[in-house]
Amino acid sequence: MFRGSIVALVTPMHDDGAVDDESLQALIDWHCAQGTTAIVAVGTTGESATLDEVEHCAVIRRTVDMAAGRIPIIAGTGANSTTEAVRLTRCARESGADACLLVTPYYNKPTQEGLYRHHMAVADAIDIPQILYNVPGRTACDMLPETVARLAAHERIIGIKEATGDLARLHEIRRLCDEGFLLLSGDDATAMAFMLEGGQGVISVTANVMPREMQEMCSAALAGNADEAGRLDARLQPLHRDLFLEANPIPVKWALHEMGRIGAGIRLPLTPLSESQRPQLRKTLSEAGLL
Repeated sequence: MFRGSIVALVTPMHDDGAVDDESLQALIDWHCAQGTTAIVAVGTTGESATLDEVEHCAVIRRTVDMAAGRIPIIAGTGANSTTEAVRLTRCARESGADACLLVTPYYNKPTQEGLYRHHMAVADAIDIPQILYNVPGRTACDMLPETVARLAAHERIIGIKEATGDLARLHEIRRLCDEGFLLLSGDDATAMAFMLEGGQGVISVTANVMPREMQEMCSAALAGNADEAGRLDARLQPLHRDLFLEANPIPVKWALHEMGRIGAGIRLPLTPLSESQRPQLRKTLSEAGLL
């Protein structure tokens, strides 16, 4: 179910920051038509940190309803409070999500034992498949492969989104975990290599703007066709780079607005893409045939 190009979907907003349901429906329809294999709702790219708990649950529920069974939905339900993560994960299950994605608790810097107990508490509490998410560049917390292996023994913890960009991590986690444990890249720039070396897919920011091309690249990589995957990835690399000119999701939301797919809304403390960065991203979008 969770292979290939999985989009880390933006949460479209009106100018006042309210969630734009009409644009959300249009994005979901577009991804279904373009071949995206699954959607992550309200992850980092979906501005999970600026939605309150009620809004967070509402967007998960709307996404599931709008998808209407056409595409699997993974709900972002991580939090730096274990009780909040449990509540969000319960909400995702009740809303009909197919799985949950739980980022390591951020800011409070738990130990490896703390990470283990946190994720075990959520997995013990809620009967839904759960995917770990390690992104130390954003969380100041690095889940080590040994901790991943301990957690992988839980029947509800089915995989990890590994976003360090360090391919050695892929091999270490694969060595320590059972063959069926799902390995997803969280780094677009190295996703092709990640899949060629044994990963099953990527949870992608770039897929927001070039969904079909991302899925085609993933399909080639998963088939072991390195030449074709490399050819396709070469076209995507400028976007992998420039969609991170500023903190995600600032550039990708601006890009989608330029493409006419969403409004300009984004929530503080995030701000629209700086004027100084816009010419570069506009040039990259134009060269990719998106403008």
